[in-house]
Amino acid sequence: MTMPDDRLTALEIRAAEQEKTIEELSGQIAEQWKVIERMERKLAALADRFLELEEQTASDAPVTKPPHW
Repeated sequence: MTMPDDRLTALEIRAAEQEKTIEELSGQIAEQWKVIERMERKLAALADRFLELEEQTASDAPVTKPPHW
């Protein structure tokens, strides 16, 4: 009669291990999401800074056709 008890114990161990793995993966995903959000904010700030620099360096000279046209 120990056979069903052994199977039940093995299933309980497997379920506990899977629960632990799921919790670990969930924690890793949460950390990665924080990194992604931080990187998105940095990218947005860099894009804004790039546009500001581009506006500062833009020449006010009108675009004209070259003389050979």
